[in-house]
Amino acid sequence: MKNLIIAIGLLFIPVCYGQKQTNKTTEKAEKNKIMKQNIYQFKVEDIEGNTFDFATLKGKKIMVVNTASECGLTPQYEQLQKIYSTYKALGFEIVGFPANNFGAQEPGNNKEIKSFCTKNYGVTFPMMAKISVKGDDMHPLYHFLTEKAKNGLEDSQVEWNFQKYLIDEKGELVNVISPRVLPDNQEIVDWIKG
Repeated sequence: MKNLIIAIGLLFIPVCYGQKQTNKTTEKAEKNKIMKQNIYQFKVEDIEGNTFDFATLKGKKIMVVNTASECGLTPQYEQLQKIYSTYKALGFEIVGFPANNFGAQEPGNNKEIKSFCTKNYGVTFPMMAKISVKGDDMHPLYHFLTEKAKNGLEDSQVEWNFQKYLIDEKGELVNVISPRVLPDNQEIVDWIKG
């Protein structure tokens, strides 16, 4: 009788243990699902002081890029505008965020920045109000872009002006592109067309 009770008990141990493991796996998956965010939750201020809602870009591929007017990489505005003009009809958007975090290379106010971009590079893609992309005053959007716990892809740091973040049609971060990689690089163009 004692052996029978032990045998029955042993049969239930794997079943109970397996359920406990499954519950832990499910809980972990749910936690990751809850923490992962998308860009559509963000509303920001555009360069003219109006509200820009990323939810209006649902279903489009988006490149978010931090910009500066007095940087050695500033001529990238030309390539940014070119790929925007070329691929906008395919559902591609660029959203620029002027930032003064690197070498004080974006000292102007929003009005001056808009004038500079329009006059020198004919920028027509959406430009936002100047923000901070790193440090204690980092904008919440850039917390999303740089923190794996929020974006589900990877932790990163904004290395310099003109770092590019690629967002897919579901609003999820899919790639981080170095500042020195030109906007019309084949990898980016292939992603836009793909």
